[in-house]
Amino acid sequence: MTRALRIGIFGGTFNPIHLGHLRAAEEVREALSLTQMLFVPAARPPHKTGSVADAIAPAEDRLRWVRAAVADHPAFAVDALEIERGGPSYSVDTLHQIAGRTAPEAPVFVLGCDAFSELGSWREPEALLSLAHILVMTRPPVRSGSLADWIPKCVRDDVDVAEDGLSARHRKSTTWIRLLAVSALDISSSDIRARIRAGRSVRYLVPESIRGEIEASVAYAAEHARCIDA
Repeated sequence: MTRALRIGIFGGTFNPIHLGHLRAAEEVREALSLTQMLFVPAARPPHKTGSVADAIAPAEDRLRWVRAAVADHPAFAVDALEIERGGPSYSVDTLHQIAGRTAPEAPVFVLGCDAFSELGSWREPEALLSLAHILVMTRPPVRSGSLADWIPKCVRDDVDVAEDGLSARHRKSTTWIRLLAVSALDISSSDIRARIRAGRSVRYLVPESIRGEIEASVAYAAEHARCIDA
């Protein structure tokens, strides 16, 4: 009997993708023995509006950077479905699509603890928990805690948290939630953009194969111009 594929979904704006993203994805893949980690760049994140949205590089650029960044990893892949779908990138739509491919095995949706705690503001959070397993990463400076500290109120009654606080089971489906501390690098996309605006190097913060293109990004240079004009 062929073993079902266990697919991880690592979504995000990736504005730009950096070594912290890649290291975290690798540690999750290894910890869960994932067959594949699927990077899914967002087309237009619904939570990012106004001046924050203006600082987002074009979807085509971010997609190209992600593809180049993961090209040498045999278990990393990229899916452009959110960009191809267009419009706001709602995770529930993405999970419906990918879960349909991986059935009967549910995919593993990878989230940071901050994003997980804000799940109540996402579209159909109850459906998210039943469509996929959820791996909640803690990253610097957060290192410990219980899942109960981050479970949104709107879905709290849908899960049973284990006594050790590291996992939970969905009451109406076979999906689970797990907490995993990763030794992620303390790097952020916002800091990288700030360095570019200031004319500083981002060497060793992003993959070298795409560093030059990121540093020359018109989107990030335009962000600098807006700051000067403000």
